Amino acid sequence: MLEAFKEAVNAVSSPVTIFTGSIFFFALLVLFPKQMTSNRMSAVLVFLGMGFFLIGLTDEHFRTIVKTPDNVPIVGMLFIFIYFTWFALKKGIANDELIAAGKPTKEKEEAEEKVMVFPYLIYIEFVTALFYAIVLVLWSIFLKAPLEDPANPTISPNPSKAPWYFLGLQEMLVYFDPWIAGVLLPTFIILGLCAIPYIDSDPKTSGFYCYKQRRLPIAFFLFGIWVLWFQLILMGTFLRGPNWNFFGPFEVWDVHKVVPLLNVNLSEFIFIKWLGQGLPREWYLREAPGIFLTAVYFLVPPAILAGTVFKKLYEKIGAVRYSIFMMLLLTMLALPIKMYLRWAFNLKYIVAIPEFFFNI
Repeated sequence: MLEAFKEAVNAVSSPVTIFTGSIFFFALLVLFPKQMTSNRMSAVLVFLGMGFFLIGLTDEHFRTIVKTPDNVPIVGMLFIFIYFTWFALKKGIANDELIAAGKPTKEKEEAEEKVMVFPYLIYIEFVTALFYAIVLVLWSIFLKAPLEDPANPTISPNPSKAPWYFLGLQEMLVYFDPWIAGVLLPTFIILGLCAIPYIDSDPKTSGFYCYKQRRLPIAFFLFGIWVLWFQLILMGTFLRGPNWNFFGPFEVWDVHKVVPLLNVNLSEFIFIKWLGQGLPREWYLREAPGIFLTAVYFLVPPAILAGTVFKKLYEKIGAVRYSIFMMLLLTMLALPIKMYLRWAFNLKYIVAIPEFFFNI
């Protein structure tokens, strides 16, 4: 029975199914946060998640990957991320109900109960520091440091993986040029996170948990941190094996696994496959369709959405902050769009200009 379950999971596991499933679950969480964070639904999701994890521990390969000293903190971080996301949404929904009933939020009620920093806060911080010190000591005793053999220039590890916090970038390298995956997107991630408080600077929703009044920024933040960042780290850690091939959770990492890839640029699709002629010799003619589509992607949606879906947001934050918001949003959405184009059409680059080392 367990073997049949493992084979079924391996059969349906692929970047497409996992990524699409995560987007579907994220949509349910954003659209129905009260139902998804209810005690009954939370218990069901915890049961399913823990059940899958415990069944996975019966598999030798899964157990080996999870128990690797490098991966143990990532497993722990996964459960921590899930808990605090659930906790924040739960608190926000509770405050939304209080606001709708004309009552003060939990934070406002607690603010009226003032206590001294010493001994209340200092006592809690001291006990917490002792707890974490004990955990770190026990961790260092029972879990060996992930030290490998001395570096050998004649032998490269397979798979050769970056540290866990760079695995998301390494996964992006499958779909983007290095200057985008390694420089542009990380820079936009950092700047985008820093810009959120300045783009949505409504003081009425500051100082307490809420969801309904800040649904849009919360949804975009969770999509970026969960779907486009943390999920890529998990895929790179547990599902990317030798030669950076994709393996199922219970599939043995076979170094001889060969996956044929056929990556085609957009210009080759248009001129060779669709028009049946050779590529133009001038790069600006060859890449004109890709440049046009890229310009349309970044210019047309902001103008349309400013008068429709995001009309209230545009009037609230103004043209400058709206433009910054849309640039960050469209850049973030470019990652899943490019991923699906690669999976569906083997599309490598929308714009490929090797003459100037510029590829998108």
